Amino acid sequence: MSNRPLLGCIADDFTGATDLANTLVRNGMRTVQTIGVPVGTVDADAVVVALKSRTIPADDAVAQSLAALEWLRAQGCRQFVFKYCSTFDSTDAGNIGPVAEALLGALGSDFTIACPAFPENGRTIFRGHLFVADTLLSESGMEHHPLTPMTDANLVRVLQRQSQAPVGLLRYDTVAGGAAAIRARIDALRGQGVKLAIADAISDADLLALGEGCAALPLITGGSGIALGLPENFRRAGLLPVRDNAAEVPAVAGPGVVLAGSASRATNGQVARWIAQGRPAMRIDPLRLARQDGVVDEALALAAQHDDPVLIYATAQPDEVKAVQAELGVARAGELVEHALASIASGLKARGTRRFVVAGGETSGAVVQALGVQSLRIGRQIAPGVPATVTLDDAPLALALKSGNFGGEDFFDEALRALGAAA
Repeated sequence: MSNRPLLGCIADDFTGATDLANTLVRNGMRTVQTIGVPVGTVDADAVVVALKSRTIPADDAVAQSLAALEWLRAQGCRQFVFKYCSTFDSTDAGNIGPVAEALLGALGSDFTIACPAFPENGRTIFRGHLFVADTLLSESGMEHHPLTPMTDANLVRVLQRQSQAPVGLLRYDTVAGGAAAIRARIDALRGQGVKLAIADAISDADLLALGEGCAALPLITGGSGIALGLPENFRRAGLLPVRDNAAEVPAVAGPGVVLAGSASRATNGQVARWIAQGRPAMRIDPLRLARQDGVVDEALALAAQHDDPVLIYATAQPDEVKAVQAELGVARAGELVEHALASIASGLKARGTRRFVVAGGETSGAVVQALGVQSLRIGRQIAPGVPATVTLDDAPLALALKSGNFGGEDFFDEALRALGAAA
């Protein structure tokens, strides 16, 4: 078997990349996640290039994604995935539609699906509408997201506002008919000039059917769930052996820390749980950061005072977030928090911290860059969508990069334990 990767993936944020890599590892593909477009080659079955492109201008997101695609094609990848959040985080200006259309053009293809469904974490799509558990996306709390407020649950409408070509729907009754029905519907949509189609999925069985039905598409777009059926396609073709060691990574000893920048409901609950247990914690106040009030030094001093891991967080309730944004502006408030948490991570690494649990996609991107991480080997799952990861360095770091809404109330403790145990 060749060591050249079969599947090349482009993710629009760092936790999303880890989420996708986790899905691939659980389904038997040795997977490496790179931080940005790397230099050289990678020994893996699948490679996930993690970009920080979800909320940047669409033209920049397109340029970064095309650069990642060029590198992945040079590695010999046979199929490609564009991964975005399972809550379809975007604005009317993009970036999902513009990036997907640009990747299609670069690959010389004329059709792909868009399916952010992740049933294991409560994200399902029915008749084009995205649900978070039993609630429409637009009523799930995502309507309050500080950067990408999602106020419309109809993904066909959302994607059409971002796209130039007509957007269609691969409806549930077709998906339930299996791979042959899916292929027939794709042909029909192509005949109507549709280039992007939202695909319904309410179960893992639907995602497996979509994976088989889309085996011939050069590009597939969606959340991490859309990758469930892709490894089996390569096994059917005799290109991927059955592996029972895809998730092996070394244990990493040493001090740990939790850094939380997400304002999601799940992360708020995790922070509250940590504090209720009397664990050491410090809240990062963006208004203090704007005054250059010594917050980073204070956080480093707190960590030095405790043998146990500390929690440094900027997590807040929606009304608190809005009040800060009203005073500082949305972009500046976010940048101040990301820069502070990244600086704290860098300072802690210099003092010997080896295990990092990070909550929030933008926060994870800032922290990983500050730590100088270039690539990660993906280990076993800690919680749905969140694996343990270890850097490919002589002095490895262990990281758990968590999308804001993932994990149960005790996730921070579970992740710290998992990062210190052999996967």
